[in-house]
Amino acid sequence: MPSTPLLDSLALPDGLRTLDADALREVAAEVREEMIDAVSQTGGHLGAGLGVVELTVALHAVFQTPHDRLIWDVGHQAYPHKILTGRRDRIRTLRQGGGLSGFTRRSESVFDPFGTAHSSTSISAGLGMAVARDLKEEQRNVIAVIGDGAMSAGMAYEAMNNAGAMRSRLVVILNDNDMSIARPVGAMSAYLSKLISSKPYRSLRHLAKDVAQALGPTVTRAARKAEEYARGMVAGGTLFEELGFYYIGPIDGHNLDHLLPVLRNVRDTPNEGPVLIHCVTQKGRGYKPAEEAADKYHGVSKFDVLTGAQAKPASNVPTYTEVFSRGLIAEAQADSRIVAITAAMPSGTGLSGFAKLFPKRTFDVGIAEQHAVTFAAGLACEGLKPFCAIYSTFLQRAYDQVVHDVAIQNLPVRFAIDRAGLVGADGATHAGSFDTAFLGAVPNMVLMAAADEVELLHMVATAAAYDDGPIAFRYPRGEGVGLDLPERGSVLPIGKGRVLREGGRAAILSYGTRLAEVLVAADLLAQRGLSVTIADARFAKPLDTALVDRLAREHEVLVTVEEGSVGGFGSLVLHHLAVSGGLDRGLRVRPMVLPDSFIDHESPAKQYEEAGLSARQIAVTVEQALSGSAAPALRA
Repeated sequence: MPSTPLLDSLALPDGLRTLDADALREVAAEVREEMIDAVSQTGGHLGAGLGVVELTVALHAVFQTPHDRLIWDVGHQAYPHKILTGRRDRIRTLRQGGGLSGFTRRSESVFDPFGTAHSSTSISAGLGMAVARDLKEEQRNVIAVIGDGAMSAGMAYEAMNNAGAMRSRLVVILNDNDMSIARPVGAMSAYLSKLISSKPYRSLRHLAKDVAQALGPTVTRAARKAEEYARGMVAGGTLFEELGFYYIGPIDGHNLDHLLPVLRNVRDTPNEGPVLIHCVTQKGRGYKPAEEAADKYHGVSKFDVLTGAQAKPASNVPTYTEVFSRGLIAEAQADSRIVAITAAMPSGTGLSGFAKLFPKRTFDVGIAEQHAVTFAAGLACEGLKPFCAIYSTFLQRAYDQVVHDVAIQNLPVRFAIDRAGLVGADGATHAGSFDTAFLGAVPNMVLMAAADEVELLHMVATAAAYDDGPIAFRYPRGEGVGLDLPERGSVLPIGKGRVLREGGRAAILSYGTRLAEVLVAADLLAQRGLSVTIADARFAKPLDTALVDRLAREHEVLVTVEEGSVGGFGSLVLHHLAVSGGLDRGLRVRPMVLPDSFIDHESPAKQYEEAGLSARQIAVTVEQALSGSAAPALRA
């Protein structure tokens, strides 16, 4: 355990406000050590949090949190914030069952005024809080810390444009941790930032404006242009000024001597409209392995603090993401029209390997899923074969583009939907629960779900060969089941499933990787003298209606199983049976889906047990359906 004597004396941020800069520096050093030790034991997001340690200490030392609202965007930057806001005693439960969330969460602490597990939402939420404050005639600061790529999303600029026009008091801190906007900054920039954030400067600036206006429009325009040019050269803030923000920076986000006076100046001039403070930070700051490999230490498994070596999986079975990458590379080697798109997740979606082989055919558009989808539509218009690789939870952000820019025009965009189903430690905010339901409602869309890693290779090949419109295939986080992989997938017949086992009175129709649990359930039932038919649907759209009709005709019970929400595959099956008369013969159908609730972070196995989708629960559902009992009640 790290030695943290000063941090040990601080229960809440109030204690920070009595300390001088030297003591705050020591607090920051101890917070950094505490965070490294904690994440080494739990895994989680490391690099971004290490980069905001000094900024976190400074913000809580200057502002009266939680009365002043402090929003972290993205929330995985907030581990130091959690340590300082009464959750240090639980920091080694991060992302564990019953423990702290890996993101900010309103239900977890009064110091978390807004949950931010998806990026680029803080300025919109902060503006809403600021306007509410003004309407209620309250006095409080609202501070949004946006960084780790979150400023690449259009929503942030939409919010800034609105905030600039409304002139509500809002403080935005840009955590620029990849040097994408500014070069490293030094003493001169710090001095100028302190100067232009001060009340005397602002008063002088207002006086100068009044004088210029009195002298006429020509002088006013000249004075404004001169100031913009001078400040733009020093700080690069012209864009933010045009959006209506008073720009301060860039400043060194690790230097408390720079941070503290600027934050105090901003705090003490509360009626000036929106302000943006540009802080340059280093991702992974203070931990050498994370400094040297920011991508590898963005999100980590458990690791050895001394060496930085992360725990390796016990198995050599490739993950579904790795299998997707392998399949896409094989298809791209055979077809030069294939291109790949990611929204700031090249490693997470498996496209980093593709990018090394095909750098000109790989496009990382930043945290901009809406743009990614319409960009893919444009590529498809010109005869290319775009694969848009996006997590299920993030594809939700681009639904309008999927409908209007892809499906209505029937463009052959391929959607590789990673992290389908429950995702373990990232919890409800990152679960891939809804893609089958929301895409299943869209005309022209072909939907597939891989039952195992070999099926995933086949679906990559099928998507590459399909040119008649949009097509999507979903696959989960984690490892496959350990099957031998062919060099390249085979093209599947569109809309056709497969039967794996023939049985007696009941049939189970699986969609996706719960098939492994379905097969275990069938074995459990066989031990009790019940044989069941097992089928893998492969497609939700177009549905294999001939297969569904056969299962309905030849069995008393039909159970559908999927790792998605109500309204998905099971609903499509029930709709077909209802309109085709398949239910008229007394068929008992039991759709097994994720419950109508959000499932908290836990191990995937425990999450699926809670969801009622384990092998044991599938077997119980079949037995109860055969006996005419109601479906088993599932804990929400």
